[in-house]
Amino acid sequence: MSQRQIIQAFEQYQKSRMQFVQTVADLASRPQNLEILQNAGVMSLLRPLMLDVVPSIQQTAALALGRLADHSDELAEAVVKEDILPQLVQSLVSQDRFYKKAAAFVLRAVAKHSPELSQAVVACGGVDALVLCLEEFDPGAKEAAAWALGFIARHNASLSQSVVDAGAVPLLVLCLLEPELAVKRIAASTLSDICKHTPELAQTVVESGAIAHLAQMILNPDAKLKRQVFSALSQISKHSVSLAEMVIEAEIFPAAVVCLRDKDEYVRKNVCTLMREVVKHTPELSQVIVNCGGMAAVIDYLGNCHGNLRLPGIMMLGYVAAHSENLAMVVILSKGVPQLSLCLSEETEHHIKAATVWSIGQIGHHTPEHAKAVATANLLPKLLELYMDASSSEDLQVKSKKALKSVLQKCTYLPGLEPLLYEAPSNILKHIVCQLSKVLLHDNKARRLFVTSGGLKKVQEIEAEPGSVLQEHINAINSCFPEEIVRYYSPGYSEVLLERLENYQPA
Repeated sequence: MSQRQIIQAFEQYQKSRMQFVQTVADLASRPQNLEILQNAGVMSLLRPLMLDVVPSIQQTAALALGRLADHSDELAEAVVKEDILPQLVQSLVSQDRFYKKAAAFVLRAVAKHSPELSQAVVACGGVDALVLCLEEFDPGAKEAAAWALGFIARHNASLSQSVVDAGAVPLLVLCLLEPELAVKRIAASTLSDICKHTPELAQTVVESGAIAHLAQMILNPDAKLKRQVFSALSQISKHSVSLAEMVIEAEIFPAAVVCLRDKDEYVRKNVCTLMREVVKHTPELSQVIVNCGGMAAVIDYLGNCHGNLRLPGIMMLGYVAAHSENLAMVVILSKGVPQLSLCLSEETEHHIKAATVWSIGQIGHHTPEHAKAVATANLLPKLLELYMDASSSEDLQVKSKKALKSVLQKCTYLPGLEPLLYEAPSNILKHIVCQLSKVLLHDNKARRLFVTSGGLKKVQEIEAEPGSVLQEHINAINSCFPEEIVRYYSPGYSEVLLERLENYQPA
């Protein structure tokens, strides 16, 4: 065989390898081909090509593996079982930037499916190799590495700690300063994934100076970046008072309030989530948000969105109101109660309804004035209906009952209490009758209205156990009226009168 023929044979072999990996990579991008490829044993065929002498073949083989692993946990497990990861990690350190991007994609595709698969990436030294990629000059390699680290960190605190221990956090903070938007986005997202698990992990991110850099980007015109920035700030703020105070001290507000009118719905949701995570800690932090116009802005926000986008805003109102009478009154004066009533009637998901009734309870449980605000919005019958509805989830029933009882125990608004007499079960009825007895004892006008509206007649019809709390409250109501009026409205009194009429002999 001549030298020329040998060269041609090698060229043909190289072309065949390249054609093979390109075809597999192309086929792997379409889900309907994946099972066929797996059954054909494509993993074991791709593995040696990861060490090919031709860089483009290596990269395409890695791309094909990444696409396969990305599709399902079963295929990702197959990549692990083929012992491809150690080989990939070893090459990741030494190869060029194009290969690094492809290899980081494979690690991300494996790690995303479960904590166990992420642990396999950690165990083979994948995190250390990815952290080294964060020091690369090429922004594409940085982005791919940060993305893979984020998928590892998001599963649990232990995996996040592995990312932190490898020294990723300071490098991710530096990535926030990169000019490329894609790198900034992924770095912010990964920091958010690290922060979310524990106060200690969030503290590590804060100590690396992340808050100041994140704060500088809240008015960036790029919506995808702002989503991640507000997500990261929320995950930092949620853990403790001190962390929330650090976010506030970065002077994020009132600038962040403006973003509640952003065109992107997820930016708006994440801003609202940040505000919820801040206000839940203390009355003082709630007051900071109220003072910068956050309360009115959140109530407007609730009127312009639906579904799960409403959830952080609904809960934010509840957290603010829970702290004190004054803050609950701010929610009322800002027209928060009608807005929550609208959410309750418009939303169909039980978990959203449950959050709404919780917030209503937090507003109404302070004083009779607060309870009246809830009652005048006609929310007490709605709470009762949700509690008694067999189709309501258990959580919704529990929260509705708790909110109803807490508001009723403060309510002295007769027109709000009386309609509940006709529907409420005995365990709720005792609270209603108790409040009625308190009102009627001192208000002559209310006593007259209670008789003419049929309330007294309804009370006489209630069947209560002798000696029960409910019976005691009924007796307390009856003692507010002349005996003959109570008798007149008691069941069977008309028959007694007719009987007396029959036995009556005129003189």
